[in-house]
Amino acid sequence: MRTTQQFSITLPNDMATMVNDKISSGAYASVSEVMRDGLRALMERDAALEKWLREEVVAGHAEYLTDPSQAVPADQILARIKARRTTPREV
Repeated sequence: MRTTQQFSITLPNDMATMVNDKISSGAYASVSEVMRDGLRALMERDAALEKWLREEVVAGHAEYLTDPSQAVPADQILARIKARRTTPREV
């Protein structure tokens, strides 16, 4: 039984150049290796997002449902974020 499946893909020129550059640099031996590594990174990102949603977003929502009076309005949160971005930080 075959454990792989062949695909034919079309990429924009900038992505195709990136793939070829990765192979030319010696980082990868083939287009297939580049694609596999990219898909692994996508799977890791999806798993991290799913974990964040389950562990933090759901928990935060449950906390809000327990005591909605503790919620911070979205406009206040946005103002805090904007203030952080405009205030220089000490290093």
